[in-house]
Amino acid sequence: MGHMSGPYVIRGSVSLPEAELMWRFSRSSGPGGQHVNTSDSQVELRFDLAGTEALPEVWKRRALERLAGRLVDGVIAVRASEHRSQWRNRETAAVRLAALLAEATAPPPKPRRATRIPRGINERRLQEKKQRSQTKRGRSGRDWH
Repeated sequence: MGHMSGPYVIRGSVSLPEAELMWRFSRSSGPGGQHVNTSDSQVELRFDLAGTEALPEVWKRRALERLAGRLVDGVIAVRASEHRSQWRNRETAAVRLAALLAEATAPPPKPRRATRIPRGINERRLQEKKQRSQTKRGRSGRDWH
């Protein structure tokens, strides 16, 4: 798995535009051996959401709205530094970005419609509740002696 496994699918036929991904590498805080301070294994992946042409217009609007709090000038950033190897962190970051965009561009959920409950069922339930409370009232052991 030593290469970038290509295109990170967001949903359907839409995937992350490799060409528009901006990578930054820096020293990672986190686990590592003696080698840790010399290798730039922390990855920051930035993607210009506002400027991209790779997403359908509707998705883009949705994502800009939903991620508003995380955007800096229309750019979304994802970090990964769990792994000691840079390319695994790149994988992680790209996968995260794809997942984030998938979530942010998902169509809004359908409004929930209340299901009608047949009257009989409801009444039976109330009946059972009443009976139950009777049973429990009888248990309070006040009037036993």
